[in-house]
Amino acid sequence: MTERIPRIGIGGPVGSGKSMLIERIVPILAQKGYSVSIISNDVISKEDADRMRSNLATKRGLLPENLVIGLATGGCPHTAIREDPSMNISVIEEMESQHPELDMIIIESGGDNITTTFSPLLADYFIYIVDVAGGDKYPRKGGLGIETCDLLIINKIDLAPQVGADMEIMKRDAEKIRKEKPFEFINCKTDQGVNEVVNHIIRDLLFDAKPKGTIEA
Repeated sequence: MTERIPRIGIGGPVGSGKSMLIERIVPILAQKGYSVSIISNDVISKEDADRMRSNLATKRGLLPENLVIGLATGGCPHTAIREDPSMNISVIEEMESQHPELDMIIIESGGDNITTTFSPLLADYFIYIVDVAGGDKYPRKGGLGIETCDLLIINKIDLAPQVGADMEIMKRDAEKIRKEKPFEFINCKTDQGVNEVVNHIIRDLLFDAKPKGTIEA
């Protein structure tokens, strides 16, 4: 029996800021004493994983290089995180066996759409990220990702004036669609709002969420 390490799934459209969000939250988590591993899914490349490995491991020494893993799934991004997450689960089980000291594993989905969700077999906590460049209609479009995620993030708020996105409309619609579930406005480039995201993760996943269970080795 090996201990199940808490897992965060991060999904969102191409270019919404999934990788940059990870690059921003990992240093804060490391400063607070949390040990993290990253699995980055993409359809045909491992570019995001290579960049995160360079920025977080090689340049900054925040985690060992072998704890940033890229998976080229070769198909629809949804499949590898929902319909058939076996590729990701296999890597996670190996990490749980070899690195029981980890406090969490972050799983980044390949670029996807608003119907995205993570299989509960794969992720314990689901973050969905969109950005204002898609317009202020994004929250009210709904979709499983926006409606059911544990935390909705609206990124690149600095671009709102340039793209004509009304932040008050986005806030109103997010509250309506999400009901009591949380959401945060952030700017990954300046770290605005990133601490709040980390606070959600610590409180909702590491403190109050499901306790670590056990899985078959």
